[in-house]
Amino acid sequence: MMRLHGKVAVVTGGGSGFGEGIAKLFAAEGGRVVVADIDGAAAERVAQEIDSAGGAAVAAPADVTNRGDVDGMMRAALDSYGRLDILVNNAGVSHRNKPMTEVTEEEFDRIYAVNVKAIYLAALAAIPLMRAEGGGCIVNTSSTAALRPRPGLTVYNSSKGAVNIMTKSMAVELAPDRIRVNAVCPVIGETALMETFMGLPDTPENRRKFEATIPLGRFSTPHDIAEATLFLASDAAAFLTGVTLEVDGGRCI
Repeated sequence: MMRLHGKVAVVTGGGSGFGEGIAKLFAAEGGRVVVADIDGAAAERVAQEIDSAGGAAVAAPADVTNRGDVDGMMRAALDSYGRLDILVNNAGVSHRNKPMTEVTEEEFDRIYAVNVKAIYLAALAAIPLMRAEGGGCIVNTSSTAALRPRPGLTVYNSSKGAVNIMTKSMAVELAPDRIRVNAVCPVIGETALMETFMGLPDTPENRRKFEATIPLGRFSTPHDIAEATLFLASDAAAFLTGVTLEVDGGRCI
């Protein structure tokens, strides 16, 4: 039995990395997916690859910090599939690993806009649609940075701390609407942000330094994060809300 049969999901940051993995797994499990990404060509590529594999997906170019774009990606779900069941707030950015005194004000504002404000904007657009269906599910991509922060990423870490608290508060506030809200907290992963988090070139030696801090001895992969997100979005997690699930190979212990 496909775990998301008949469900419609919007996945932000769906054009690469964790978001691409989530969008493809959701589609493979019977979900109909709106692949939203600020890089429209990347979103289109992922949607076409899902279609080619026999799934259902449409691309929605969207800057998650722009309310009009966010409304547009929800409209894409309604126009294409007639409803919205699942929202995955996966888009995220970081500054390069460096002292917080070297983070520019522009970097700070961008990180909080993409990582925090975007969840608020998406909620404004998604909650009425989920209420109309009698419920729904929101999954936010947080980070181990919110739980076990590494030095040099203070502004990013704090933005993900906000994601965790928003997740728990939204879970309580939206429970009467039967809208579940959870988060996944990945450890550093094999994505385009890896060098940004390390603050070092991506060499085997530098990778080993970070892998040594993860008890299971490897970075996370898009498939790891997609499987955890799928679980939280599926009916198997029907009684879970307000959970910030560590997908981290033991890093937060």
